[in-house]
Amino acid sequence: MNTEILGVIGIFILTIILAIPVGKYIAKVFLGNKTLLDPIFNPIEKLIFKISGINPAEEMNWKQHLKALLSINMVWFFLCFFVLLFQGSLPLNPDNNPSMSPDLAFNTTISFVVNCNLQHYSGESGVSYLSQMVLMFLQFVSAGVGIAAAAMVFTAMKERTTDKLGNFYNYFVKSCTRILLPLSAIVAIALVFSGTPMTFEGKDAITTLQGDPVEVSRGPAAAFIAIKHIGTNGGGFFGANSTHPLENPTYFTNAVELWAQMIIPFAMIFALGFFLNKRKFSYIIFGVMTVGFLLLVVPTVMSEINGNPAIEKMGIAQTTGAMEGKEVRFGPAISGFWSIATTVISTGSVNSMHDSSMPVSGAMQLLSMMVNAFYGGCGVGILNYYIFIILAVFISGLMVGRTPEFLGKKIEAREVKIAAFIAILHPLLILAGTALASYFAAHDTAMGYWFSGNATGWLNNPGNHGFSEMLYEYTSSAANNGSGFEGLGDNNPFWNITTGIVLLLSRFIPIIGPLAIAGLLAGKKYIPESAGTLKTDTSIFGIMTFAVIAIIAALSFFPALALGPLAEFFTLK
Repeated sequence: MNTEILGVIGIFILTIILAIPVGKYIAKVFLGNKTLLDPIFNPIEKLIFKISGINPAEEMNWKQHLKALLSINMVWFFLCFFVLLFQGSLPLNPDNNPSMSPDLAFNTTISFVVNCNLQHYSGESGVSYLSQMVLMFLQFVSAGVGIAAAAMVFTAMKERTTDKLGNFYNYFVKSCTRILLPLSAIVAIALVFSGTPMTFEGKDAITTLQGDPVEVSRGPAAAFIAIKHIGTNGGGFFGANSTHPLENPTYFTNAVELWAQMIIPFAMIFALGFFLNKRKFSYIIFGVMTVGFLLLVVPTVMSEINGNPAIEKMGIAQTTGAMEGKEVRFGPAISGFWSIATTVISTGSVNSMHDSSMPVSGAMQLLSMMVNAFYGGCGVGILNYYIFIILAVFISGLMVGRTPEFLGKKIEAREVKIAAFIAILHPLLILAGTALASYFAAHDTAMGYWFSGNATGWLNNPGNHGFSEMLYEYTSSAANNGSGFEGLGDNNPFWNITTGIVLLLSRFIPIIGPLAIAGLLAGKKYIPESAGTLKTDTSIFGIMTFAVIAIIAALSFFPALALGPLAEFFTLK
């Protein structure tokens, strides 16, 4: 067990060490400075802009950034929806998988467009290779959109007084070519040499050791799984996601995939410091996020290592910890660490079944997504934290009797209203969706078109755990995560449509808000720093920001957590 703990610590520390030079590289990319990869990617990017007719040097204000962002996402939605709806009749379908129903195609398309990858289907039987490739394309561009949005906010924070905030398409293309593509190639090569398939052949027929003939699904999995983690997407090529022995064959690939999903969220924080030339500011942000992360990780890992008290009462030894839903090749320690990394970072991939986690672990996984401000996904993690910075600056200003200022710009009512709305929207979507589903389940409502049968039919577990399953599904959707308590029967019109709506609102409104705030602040008159200016690169301000995050999360979500995983925890005692 000590070896397992050392493995967890080693992967985490290595990721932090490597994130600093990667963050410096990302800052150089968006500042337009020279990098080692320029000879490779300059010609590619020039070709892309020449074909598209886009001038990457044309400056945009925040509204133009937003218009471009929403427009291209709309195009991708219709493209993917069409492919999924008719995949059974389209090429690259060697296993003859059928077309998706309209409600499932709607949910899947939105889920991949918004970087969530909530999957109400199994990859082996639910999608063709053509669909997998379209979904892989969306994993690149959805992550690129998040990074490009963060780059615009970085630019707005750096400039003194301007409405010229760079070019969205320039940021977006560079995010895909210079950041996501090289890192994905490295991870894909590691996976291929470790046994992950990369082929367009259909199912392979084999005979097991006990003589049974079986068909094993394969496909272009290595490339898909690489961007799934590098882009903090999380959608599995196979239904079992990263518990599948072909998606995640060994402890080495497990470490690679863990590193892959953490590296860009970590690096983006350091990139902010290099971009603004305020490295201390980025260290404070990273420190706050890391404290929050560790407060979630430690109880989870300890809970999984200590095993299940109900089994212990039966006199059964649990020398390897709580192994239900875990892979023997990984063990409970790194499975618990992965479960928090993937929910904090909004990747949503799993190397163990969260539905089988101990109640404390389930509560921490839920809380990771409910807070939604520690590390986060590609680009959007720092945008979520930006909202809490604005609220913390405003509250701190009120406490000391000064007009709130952030990086030389006055924060006024308009910016605070936008930030407050974004902060409130997240719990509203989660709790409203859970309340609706719980009402139907509690009354065993006949759902008609929405579900074949009564509402209790979508729950495999009654009581507190059943409530946790419904709470987790909406929390995962609202946090753009995609993981699930898979005891829930979710491939039906009710869950496909309601979570699809939550996915749509919870992706784009929290991007619109920070872009608007940053754009509004960038246009204001710059105020030089004075002796009375609130410094945002101090540990005191870091504590203030952490307190704002903790209070909002506690006030919003504690009652729901008390009804679900916390109540389940006390029933095991």
